[in-house]
Amino acid sequence: MRIIEVTRLKTDKHIPPMAEVSARLDELGEGHEIGTVNWQSHTYRPEVRFNIAWGEREIYIKYYVRENHVKAEKSRTNEMVCEDSCVEFFVAPEDDGIYYNFEFNPIGTALMGSGHGRHDSVRTDPGLVDGIRRLTTMGHEPFEEISGKIEWSLTVAIPLETFFRHRVENLAGKSFRANFYKCGDKLSKPHFVTWNPVKTEKPDYHRPEYFGTLKFV
Repeated sequence: MRIIEVTRLKTDKHIPPMAEVSARLDELGEGHEIGTVNWQSHTYRPEVRFNIAWGEREIYIKYYVRENHVKAEKSRTNEMVCEDSCVEFFVAPEDDGIYYNFEFNPIGTALMGSGHGRHDSVRTDPGLVDGIRRLTTMGHEPFEEISGKIEWSLTVAIPLETFFRHRVENLAGKSFRANFYKCGDKLSKPHFVTWNPVKTEKPDYHRPEYFGTLKFV
């Protein structure tokens, strides 16, 4: 099981601007790879890394992506962004079996759900999801699939109150279980890669038993 020690974002602001968040995450270096190919039915592996940090009121993640096909057709909250180019963050703050799934396409469209597994995962109220701040290099207008050697990044700031089924007030010293994913279910080259390995027969990200650990230090 993989472990990340998540450090505090270097800022003197309670809610730093997204441009500052993005720059500070760049300073953390090369980051962590989302590069595990778990299923031989889908062997294409885009180049994907991420950096993560925490603040007084938010969790910050920046994804860095290089891939041959990019699509962002979904533009409304809670649409199936996994059918586009998609980066994902699944996280369980407590040991009660409940986790949250955060999914984003290249223009920042988000889907958020929570539950104990795929069987009871429920979409979150869009008003809460819209509180997640986002900064993307691909603009905000939807687009059909484009091909080439394409690079894009997405920075997100997830407010602690977004974890509405738990009481998360201070991250210092806490440990969450989590996994990070990249997928593209309906791209020319569908792919499913993970940070922590997932040992299922077919692609399935809703498997908290395969989450790694985030230690907020």
